[in-house]
Amino acid sequence: MTSQSEMARWTRRHLLALEDLSTAEIVRILDVAAGFKQRAAQGEPKSSELRGCVVANLFFEPSTRTRTSFSLAAKRLSADTVDFTASGSSLSKGETFIDTALTIQSMGVDLMVVRHKMPGAPLLLSRHLKCNVLNAGDGTHEHPTQGLLDLFTIREHRGAIQGLTVTLVGDILHSRVARSNIWGLKKLGARVIVCGPATLIPPRITDLGVEVSHDLDEVLEVTDVVNLLRVQFERQRGAFFPSIAEYAHLFGMNGARVRRAKKDVLILAPGPINRGVEITPDVADGEHSVILDQVTNGLFIRMACLSLLHEATTKV
Repeated sequence: MTSQSEMARWTRRHLLALEDLSTAEIVRILDVAAGFKQRAAQGEPKSSELRGCVVANLFFEPSTRTRTSFSLAAKRLSADTVDFTASGSSLSKGETFIDTALTIQSMGVDLMVVRHKMPGAPLLLSRHLKCNVLNAGDGTHEHPTQGLLDLFTIREHRGAIQGLTVTLVGDILHSRVARSNIWGLKKLGARVIVCGPATLIPPRITDLGVEVSHDLDEVLEVTDVVNLLRVQFERQRGAFFPSIAEYAHLFGMNGARVRRAKKDVLILAPGPINRGVEITPDVADGEHSVILDQVTNGLFIRMACLSLLHEATTKV
């Protein structure tokens, strides 16, 4: 049966941020992803929806999970793929970011997946390119498909997000994942708490409708879902906490904290996880962890996003 969210034609040409999406659009993506996952479980992992299309992955930052997931998603949809890395490219010869993207587009690219260290880089490209642009993470701004796969995983395990309390723990200040999660969770009716050292909580984060805590143990008893954000060592320009050991002691998810949490608490982590910092190995591999489910679901979310953006440019 086709859900109501799947009936309307998708019209958005670019997917740049969950802040931009309506609740209905977010639900539409989740439902399309669920359809892809169901068909894969029934022995139909591939689709022909993007046959004849070319998807270019432009990654100006290191990536393993996201790049691989997008590449596999495009191939599952029967698209041709082009992978680009900044190292060794004409950027090192002085070519501009926009000219590089225009050059790649001129090779017949239909969809461009972009990761860049500068916030707003995918938005800039969307204003200069004719092809669809999908943000795969831009600096500390947003990582929309990671936010969507987190939403998908929570909904898959809990049935609905409305009314749940979700606590995002860790480096909120530098986390694009946190921002995408906040926008998506709030639009789907969740209560959101951000928890971490005061130095890693943005000063006006409550303007987004979230609550702030600096005590993980205090909020565990009311939390349905814990999302453990990686400490962004590569983006930090200073000492935000005294030591890794102290951070792990105050904000790391360990066996003792799991035992104090709700019996059915879900534990997520966007990865790559720092075992022994944000989470101990026994918890990462334990019964409450859905970290590997997130990785699996990321494939279907990215298939859904590519498919819908292609739909926006396909004539009826």
